[in-house]
Amino acid sequence: MWLAKLALILALAYAGIVAAMYFAQTALLFPSWLVPAIETLPSERAVALETVTPDGVRLKGIRIPGTLGPDGERVVVIGFSGNAWNANDLAAYLHQLYPKADVVAFHYRGYGPSGGRPSADALLADAPVIYDHVATRPGSVPIIAVGISIGSGVAAHLAKRRPLAGLILVSPFDSLEALGREHYWWLPVRWLLRHRMEVAEDLRGTSVPTAVIAGERDDIVPPRRTERVRRAIGNLVLDRTVAGAGHNDIFQRPEFRSAMVEALARMRRSAPDPLSAPPLPRQ
Repeated sequence: MWLAKLALILALAYAGIVAAMYFAQTALLFPSWLVPAIETLPSERAVALETVTPDGVRLKGIRIPGTLGPDGERVVVIGFSGNAWNANDLAAYLHQLYPKADVVAFHYRGYGPSGGRPSADALLADAPVIYDHVATRPGSVPIIAVGISIGSGVAAHLAKRRPLAGLILVSPFDSLEALGREHYWWLPVRWLLRHRMEVAEDLRGTSVPTAVIAGERDDIVPPRRTERVRRAIGNLVLDRTVAGAGHNDIFQRPEFRSAMVEALARMRRSAPDPLSAPPLPRQ
């Protein structure tokens, strides 16, 4: 009898853990409560941006103009951050890497000062809205998307729906479900997960010049998850693994910064004219 009681207690405890993880998954994947809502701009040159989604959610962002002279060739870099970044920090970091480019980043839905509630579906749906807001500015300017960690899923999804001159993926994973199984192998992730990002699937069939940059010792996105992303890319122009780097310390590595700069340079050389590319369906 005591064995039966023990088994029942363990089963109830496991069921409780499963239920807790089901309800906590949004907060774990999108910890907006950890990210301070920053309204102030990081520099005098920065410009506040704002757009409204079809379902009425107000998204706020930032643009830092490039320093390229009037005779130079402009490029716009749209950044999609990791789940614990705010748009101001991302824009400032990318501006340091690409001072000649116009850098744009938006606070994710549910991350102050943007409105709404975060979810994978919402972030994926908001990316084309952000692109369209940026692309409506005068002139034909190549747009390159940078996706970091969970932002790689957003950027890859955008590449399937809007014409990009390039795509830079930092610490990308093949799918949220596969990544969840890596960390929570003892849970029925397939049935519990409400948020879906199929990064590798979104990249299959696209010809966008793409770079993959990852850390050798990433314990958040294991290298095998990134390897499946590489296999799905049709036009891989740069593939760089930063030796000894993890998921969070990679950004301070000189090798990472060099790879990011090289990735943009290669894309500017290899990207087709966006005006000559067939239009993608607007979804």
